Amino acid sequence: MNMPEEFQKPPLSLGDWVINIIITKIPLIGFIMLIVWAVDTNTEKNKANWAKAELISKLIGLGIVLLIISIIGFGVFANFADEIEWSQYD
Repeated sequence: MNMPEEFQKPPLSLGDWVINIIITKIPLIGFIMLIVWAVDTNTEKNKANWAKAELISKLIGLGIVLLIISIIGFGVFANFADEIEWSQYD
């Protein structure tokens, strides 16, 4: 009886996971490595799925941060516009 290939490989060790997590904490390099692990066909399946999940969560977080920054920026701009004495431009 033949087992599927993903069951023939040993799982990643605790040390491998710790190294992967440390690498992802390095700014820019970590993001690039997540992309590489997510799209590389030679990457172990569990690691690739983890990298995809990390990328999705990071992109959602980035979207929320950008939304908050744009809301705050619009509020500051609107407050600044209210402070201008517009009658002097008539």
